[in-house]
Amino acid sequence: MGRVIMIFVWVVVAAVVVFGVWVRLAPSDPGRWHVMPDRVENRDFDGGVMRVVEAGPEGLARLDAVARGWPRTQALAGSVEEGMVSYVTRSALWGFPDYTTARQAGERLEIDARLRFGRGDMGVNRKRVEAWLEKL
Repeated sequence: MGRVIMIFVWVVVAAVVVFGVWVRLAPSDPGRWHVMPDRVENRDFDGGVMRVVEAGPEGLARLDAVARGWPRTQALAGSVEEGMVSYVTRSALWGFPDYTTARQAGERLEIDARLRFGRGDMGVNRKRVEAWLEKL
């Protein structure tokens, strides 16, 4: 019986390790994540948040500087010059990726932050986006 339990424990440990590696190494396809919905409005949802703020014509440039300095965040696609940038921010422990796309629309800055894995983000995207906006 003890041998069966040990095998079960090792199978569970192996599954957790494989899952962790998969989450950290899963590729981020810009074609899938560097997109913005047709309609962006201020709203929270289970897996993320959308925000629209009056930020002036340089809003995206200022947000880009904040995002690039944020822990575990890197640009995925786009640029300030193109008017839209998408970022990947990974959680500290597991490395779960969250995607944030920001677009300059005249004087407005439109932001769509969402998770990749799971159904809820426990408010992580909202907290990060609000912190970014405070730094503007």
